[in-house]
Formats: sequence, C-alpha cells, structure tokens
Amino acid sequence: MFRHEGKTRNFKHNLGIASLLSFVAGLVNVTGFLSVQKLTTNITGHFAYLIDEVFKLEWLNSLVYFLYIFFFFLGSFTSNLLIEIALRKHSKISYQIPVFLESFILLALAFLGAMMASESPNFLAFVLLFSMGLQNALVTKISKATVRTTHLTGLFTDLGIELSQLIFYKLPEQQAQLWSSVKLRLTIISFFFLGGITGGVFYMRIGLKVLLLAALVLISTIVYDFLKYHWLLFHRRHRA
Repeated sequence: MFRHEGKTRNFKHNLGIASLLSFVAGLVNVTGFLSVQKLTTNITGHFAYLIDEVFKLEWLNSLVYFLYIFFFFLGSFTSNLLIEIALRKHSKISYQIPVFLESFILLALAFLGAMMASESPNFLAFVLLFSMGLQNALVTKISKATVRTTHLTGLFTDLGIELSQLIFYKLPEQQAQLWSSVKLRLTIISFFFLGGITGGVFYMRIGLKVLLLAALVLISTIVYDFLKYHWLLFHRRHRA
C-alpha cells in the first residue's frame, strides 16, 4: 500500500489505504469531538469561527482558531518534508515515516490525553489536528490526490458528480472507470462512518485510550506492507 506510486499504483492499493486510514480518521474525529468538543480532522469550520472571533475583536480566541488551522497545515508540511527527505536518500520506507509518527502521537495521546483534555484541551486539539495533517498529506501525495481520508465534504461532492456522470457516459471503459471511482468514494465514507461509530462506542467505555486502536490499525498497515513486500521478494528470488 505504501510502496507503490505513479504508474505502479493501482485501484487495489488506493482502496486498501483508503479504507484503513479513513477508519482512523473517523475514529479520531469522534474521539476528538467527545473529549474536547472540537473538530480535529479538518479545519473548514475553524475558518468560520476564526473570522467570527476577529469581527468580535476577541483576539485570544482568534489566535486559538488560527492555531487549529496552523497545526493541521504544519502536519501536512511535516509529512511531505519527511517524505521528500527520505525519497532523496532512496529510502524504502519513505511513505511509512509519517505513519510511524502519527502512530507514536496517537499512542502518546492514548495515555496522556485524559490529563491534557482536563488541563489543556486546546493543546490536545492541536496535536490531533497535526496528526491528521500528517495523514492527509501522506495519502494525498501517494495517491496523486485520488484519495482523501480526513474529511467528507469533497468526497460527497465527487460522489454526486460521478453518479450523475453514469447517466451520460455509456462507453464500457467510461462506466468501469466511474464505478471504480464511486466504489472508492463509498469505501472511504463507509469506513469513516465505521471509525466514528467505533470511536464513540469505545470512548464511552475507555475514554481516550480508544486511540490505541487507531494506532494499532496504523502499525498493522506498516507491518502488513513490510511482510507482503518481503514475501514477494522471497518468491521472486525463489523463482529465479
């Protein structure tokens, strides 16, 4: 899932990364909202609150909303920076590095998040937004902007467009391409929803420790990718 890009990347690779990372995003979205009552996977709403606070001359609140936006941006910047540095060193784990970092952040929050939520809820939101910025930039870059996992507005827009195009584009190759895209959008939406439900149910029982599950999903994707890659190498060498 993380080792293919450009022409070597196919629909199956995108479907795999979309399902797993959208599940994580949905879980983080609901967990963040239940713990600090803030949106922690996207920044669209924060822009409106920022402008509202500026017009009310509430400069401290304006700064907080600006920082929400900034930390998501910083996560995206950091993600691509790490990938580009690793690619220039011909690293075989270039795209896994942001996932490692995101996993570490979520693991740390699973144990320290409750204290942060009570003493500094805004800082908890900053860190969650940073982690989602990491994820969004990673999946956008590796899929060439085909997959987005941290928010649904664009997904429902694309889904509506593509479903309407099915009425007019009747050639078999056009229909196949559109249905593949529709399947991808529905997969992301479904797993985001599933992650949200999972986050809500487990948050009521174990609080922010539910982020352990999100971290486990991320780590499992890295392990699976590693094992599959070396299994394929083994088979190629055996055949040779």
